[in-house]
Amino acid sequence: MNAIVDPAAIARAALEEAARAARAAATILARAPRPTKDAALLAAAASLRARQDEILAANEADRAGAPDLSPAFKDRLTLNPARVEAMARGLEEVAALPDPVGRVIAEWTRPNGLVIRRVAQPIGVVGMIYESRPNVGADAAAICLKAGSPVILRGGKESLNSAAAIHACIVEGLREAGLPEACVQVAPNTDRAFVGAMLAAAGLIDLIIPRGGKGLVTRVMQEARVPVLAHAEGVNHTYVHAAADPAMTRSVLANAKMRRTGVCGATETLLIDRAVAPSLLPLLVGDLRALGCDFRADAAARAIVPELPPAADSDFSTEWLDAILNVAVVDGVESALEHIRLHGSEHTEAIITEDAAAAQEFLDGLASAVGLWNASTQFCDGGEFGFGAEIGIATGRLHARGPVGLEQLCTWRYHVIGTGQVRP
Repeated sequence: MNAIVDPAAIARAALEEAARAARAAATILARAPRPTKDAALLAAAASLRARQDEILAANEADRAGAPDLSPAFKDRLTLNPARVEAMARGLEEVAALPDPVGRVIAEWTRPNGLVIRRVAQPIGVVGMIYESRPNVGADAAAICLKAGSPVILRGGKESLNSAAAIHACIVEGLREAGLPEACVQVAPNTDRAFVGAMLAAAGLIDLIIPRGGKGLVTRVMQEARVPVLAHAEGVNHTYVHAAADPAMTRSVLANAKMRRTGVCGATETLLIDRAVAPSLLPLLVGDLRALGCDFRADAAARAIVPELPPAADSDFSTEWLDAILNVAVVDGVESALEHIRLHGSEHTEAIITEDAAAAQEFLDGLASAVGLWNASTQFCDGGEFGFGAEIGIATGRLHARGPVGLEQLCTWRYHVIGTGQVRP
C-alpha cells in the first residue's frame, strides 16, 4: 500500500532543516569581522562575472518556460549582461559600506554615572519571499550577509533557474571567505507550502520580508506568525504644482513613468494643478504617448485632452506596473494630498515646483515613506540612496521605512557600563 504524501509536512521538514542550519550559522555570522564579510561579497561578485554565461542561460530557460508573461513581468524577470554586472557592482558597493553591526547608535550618561550605549546588532534569521526579479536574491543576500543575518530566499516559480545560478555564486563567495554556506539558502522548490512553512516558523525565523505584488503581501500579512517588514504596492504620484518649470516637468515625468514601468518606484498617477493643466497637460500627454504610454484620465483632464480614455475610480488605486498613467486635475497642494491619502499606498510621491513653500507643505503633509521635490519617483531605490543595494521598500509604520539597507536591517541592544553602582 502506497504511503500518503503530505506536501505541507515535506515543506515544513525542509524549512525546519534550513532554518536550524541558518540559526547555527547566525552565531558565527553575527561575530564575523568586516574583512571576512567583505571578502565573501567580493568573491561572490567575481563569481557572478565569471559565471555570467551560466546565469544568462538559466534566465533564458526561465523565460522560455513562462512565455505568456506581461511585458512588465517579463522585464522584471529578464537578465542581460548589464543587469548581471549591476548585481556584481551592488555586492561590491555593499562591501565598501561601513559595517553596521556593533556601531554605537547613541550613548548617554545617567546622573548615577552609568554609561548607556545603544548598539546595533543583527536581527537574526531572515526569510525573504519575493516574486520573479532574480536580482532581488543577490541584493538580499548581500545586505543580510553584511548586516550579520543569515537569509532563506524563496523566489517566484518563474525565476527558479536564475535564482539557483545566482545562489551558486553567493555560495562560492561564502566558501572562499570561510563562512557557513547556510548563511544564504534558497528554497528547494517553488511549492507554495514552503511559503506557508516560512510564515509559521516562529522561533526559527526572526523576520519575514515579502517583496512582490499585492496578492503576495496580503497573504504574508494575513498568515504570518513571524514579524513582517512589509513592502506594499507602489501606487506612486507625481504632482505638478502651478509653479512647476515646464521643461523640468516634461523631463522628470517621462523618467518617473517610462524609465522602467515595472519597478515599484514608477509613477502611476499624474496630478496636475488646474492652473497649468490647459497649457502643460497636452505637452505631457504628447511626450508620454510618443514613448508608448497609455492613459486613464478624470473628467477635468479629458476636458483639456478629449482623446484621453476615461478613468474608473478604481484605476487611481491601481499599481499598473505597465505603460499606463492615471491623470487627475487638482486644485492646489491640499487637493493633491487629499487624492494621495484616498488612493495612495504610502510608498513614494513627488512634487514638481519652483515654490519652496509649496514643496515643504507637500512634503510635510505626506504619510508616505518617501517624498521627493523636483526629482523622479524612480529614485526611490536603495542604491540611489547610497545604501549600496536594498532588500525592499518598507511602507509600514514601524522599524524601517523607505529603502531598507544595512542600517535598517539591524536591531539594537543596550550596553550599560558601571563602576559598581547598585540600585537603591
